[in-house]
Amino acid sequence: MKSLKLIVAALVASAAFTGVAVARDQIQIAGSSTVLPYASIVAEAFGENTEFATPVVESGGSGAGRKKLCEGVGENTIDIANSSSRIKQSDIDNCAANGVKDIQEVRIGYDGIVFASDINGPEYAFTPADWHSALAAKVVKDGQLVDNPYKKWNEIRADLPDQQILAFIPGTKHGTREVFDEKVLVAGCEENGTAEAIKAAGGEEKECMALRTDGVSVDIDGDYTETLARVDANKNGIGVFGLSFYQNNTDKLHVATMGGIVPSVETIASGEYPVSRPLFFYVKNAHLDVVPGLQEYVEFFVSDEMAGPDGPLAAYGLVSDPELAKTQEAVKARTPMGALN
Repeated sequence: MKSLKLIVAALVASAAFTGVAVARDQIQIAGSSTVLPYASIVAEAFGENTEFATPVVESGGSGAGRKKLCEGVGENTIDIANSSSRIKQSDIDNCAANGVKDIQEVRIGYDGIVFASDINGPEYAFTPADWHSALAAKVVKDGQLVDNPYKKWNEIRADLPDQQILAFIPGTKHGTREVFDEKVLVAGCEENGTAEAIKAAGGEEKECMALRTDGVSVDIDGDYTETLARVDANKNGIGVFGLSFYQNNTDKLHVATMGGIVPSVETIASGEYPVSRPLFFYVKNAHLDVVPGLQEYVEFFVSDEMAGPDGPLAAYGLVSDPELAKTQEAVKARTPMGALN
């Protein structure tokens, strides 16, 4: 049972909620499907090991979670947005316009984007250039910028499998898509010379991210379980997954190398694997003294026992942040983030 001191503190602090007499007693979280399993593990452990209610953790995508965070301050708004890509300045501006002025950025660790196919299919050794050549709307062929003509992987590079190109990639609302665009499509566009051709034609870098629309590239708006189901139903297909999801489905999936590197906790931690990204959650500071347990949950999440290299999140696939101690200090100080550079 919660102490009288905690209840009184929540009631007094609830004055910060416009038009709300009493704060709810359950933390509300939404956002990234990549961060979802980590947040769910923490939420369950938090509910079991503290006097506070187990937080409610929902998915919906990084962008959708940040948008919900910025809807305002109050009982009917969420407390935390999980995100597999960094918040945008436009999100911060939207928050400020709706009265959400102090936001904490909490980096929980790192994950990698992996490219995996059916366990019984051929092996793939990719580069970002291969993926851009396979999926881009425009590519360079015989020195000319043309509509993408490729149908099979071995048409792009002879040592790739003689397999139809079919890719299941994260939809545009997912934080994973932002990382895929930047570290795979844009990087590959530069590697294979398409970026230079686009520039010579008077185009812009964003054209590197324009994808073909003939069914070869399929956006997945759901989570990785939907991507897995698509690969299972289409044995030629290759899905884009988070490392931790792949590691929990090695009986169904075979992972490709990227730039000659096998994705693993070790290669991501060292920075050797080229397609890795930090994972975050964003906290509405105005709710910290209003929703019982919110500050405690944030501290619990980034504790050594949970997010450290020997914690349950690492066991599930999270690459522990080498600067976790700095994050812990910032969380205790409730340090809000400023404008992005």
